[in-house]
Amino acid sequence: MEEIASELLEELNCETAFTIPILGGIPIAESVVITWVIMAFMVILSICLTRNFKVENPGRRQIAVEYCVTALQNMVKGIIGEEGKRYVPYLVTVIVYIGIANIIGLFGMKPPTKDLNVTAALAVMSIVLIEYAGIRAKGVKKWAKSFAEPVAIVAPLNVLEIFIRPLSLCMRLFGNVLGAFVVMELLKIIMPAILPIPFSLYFDVFDGLIQAYVFVFLTSLFIKEAIE
Repeated sequence: MEEIASELLEELNCETAFTIPILGGIPIAESVVITWVIMAFMVILSICLTRNFKVENPGRRQIAVEYCVTALQNMVKGIIGEEGKRYVPYLVTVIVYIGIANIIGLFGMKPPTKDLNVTAALAVMSIVLIEYAGIRAKGVKKWAKSFAEPVAIVAPLNVLEIFIRPLSLCMRLFGNVLGAFVVMELLKIIMPAILPIPFSLYFDVFDGLIQAYVFVFLTSLFIKEAIE
């Protein structure tokens, strides 16, 4: 158990990849560098997959790409509704990023979602988008008045909810990713040769993709609630 505790502390430790030698030195965390790698991969993959697209007589690659993009867009649009379709591209990008971030451990890299700062940043971005959607749909005056609904006495609770939502999104994503790591370490102790293989596929692939979906699902629901 002491070994697991030490490995868990190591996982929680936000390691510095390098330091930018300006303003006394700006440390760049390992999770940030891996996020840059994921971003570069997504951009390069998008450029490669969308080259030479045609309006007429599309090839198999174009059909496959359009099918995958349309499926993701329809999945998110089915949750958020037609009123929130302008936010679908962002949400699809987030689900792809979190999905890749959660399974990148299969390639020997530390998933950035194991860093609480990364999940907190994603949660803050989501709550800013949610409140922006509410203001854009209702206007500032009606948005502010909505905190006093259904009765004025619940206004403090509704304001507090603005801070509770990102906290719940952050801790849910971070806790599930870190919990999967703890379970895998326990399984390696019980049966190190065979048992961890199928569970690794579950926690690193299936559960990682599920957590990406849950994060975007909840964000979409909150946006839908804000714009109704």
